[in-house]
Amino acid sequence: MDYSSYPRNDVLCIDMRSFYASVEAIKLGLDPMKTLLAVVGDPNRSGSIVLAASPELKRKHGISNVSRFFELPNDPNIHIVPAHMADYLHVSVEITKLINQYVPKEAIHPYSVDEVWVTVNGLQKLFGDRWQVAKKIKQDILDSFGITSSIGIGDNKFLAKVVMDLHAKKAGIAECTYEDVEEKLWPFPVEEIWGIGSRMKHNLNRMGIITLGQLARFDLEHLKKRFGIMGEQLYWHAWGIDLSPVFGDFTKTEQKGFGHGIALLRDYSGEEVAVCALDLCEEVCRRARTANQIGKTIHLGISYSKETGGGFSRSKSIDIPTNVTMDIYGVCMQLFNQFYDGKSKIRHVYVTLGNLSIKGETQLDLFEDRSKKNDIGYVMDAIRDKYGSTAILRASSYTDAGVTLDRSKKIGGHYA
Repeated sequence: MDYSSYPRNDVLCIDMRSFYASVEAIKLGLDPMKTLLAVVGDPNRSGSIVLAASPELKRKHGISNVSRFFELPNDPNIHIVPAHMADYLHVSVEITKLINQYVPKEAIHPYSVDEVWVTVNGLQKLFGDRWQVAKKIKQDILDSFGITSSIGIGDNKFLAKVVMDLHAKKAGIAECTYEDVEEKLWPFPVEEIWGIGSRMKHNLNRMGIITLGQLARFDLEHLKKRFGIMGEQLYWHAWGIDLSPVFGDFTKTEQKGFGHGIALLRDYSGEEVAVCALDLCEEVCRRARTANQIGKTIHLGISYSKETGGGFSRSKSIDIPTNVTMDIYGVCMQLFNQFYDGKSKIRHVYVTLGNLSIKGETQLDLFEDRSKKNDIGYVMDAIRDKYGSTAILRASSYTDAGVTLDRSKKIGGHYA
């Protein structure tokens, strides 16, 4: 492969080691790398997920971020703490501010609360080459926050991310240039490469593609025919080529739809789901109204409990686009009544408004006052914006089946 025509940048991918667990350890005055600590979503539920395990807990007891609370060993040295999402977001923002002292905001691309890409082009005179910049930032994060980080260095975002995942988590800092791809990436199984999930792994394995090197040597036209544009992207990634931007405003993306879902804490009956769905429709429409958007396609997703399994996912398009809560709710209940089996318990509900357009003038209707229905939603939104998300709620939200009150206390599905 001739890489001469492809851009080379100095890109770092910085990952905070066991971020949630590290923040909690620091709060307790403990060493994040040596203490046994588990961050649990809800310690009052035995089936709650372990959101983060300290490196020593992972090493000693094999606990991972997909383990459950009940799987933790009976070790008195293990510190069990609930999640505090507001704290993690605060520390994440402060770390971003620290990085901003090295580079402008346009060079910082947050990937998640604990991972960020940073483009460090042109810093040689100030801080040295990209290795030296990585070492300085890594040490600064440790000195300022007590958090250990892993840093991948690459010629583009993909290489920085993958070398971080495969090598830097052990070495601390690792680098991969275009010329290093064959040695540092090709021997690894495809499922260990960022962007390849279990389903894609299964499809590739069936084609005889086990390692990234085999993917790189596979026929491009065959991959495009089998997977479309995704197959082409996989091929170029296998050669270490990634043309995604390394500077710019990474937060502006075209809104395809507004969705809101919840994994229920207990089994819900069909009658209770009607209350839950109304709360979800309210949130979806609030977000649509805030963005001055209306939509024509309403989607309802329902998952049953593990005992029965299954569920359904159905959509319906309407003639007149809307962002009125009761319009969306009415369609959701039509879909629910049509496809629900009438007996299974329900554990997950999801509502989406799609096929969006900018809200214009309200279309008049001889049989209902659409203008009044629109005004009610905007008035409720204004009250919530001024006095808080729970300042005005529908009566059903206060029942046992309502979900808005509980979710108002959470960030990202976990208590703040």
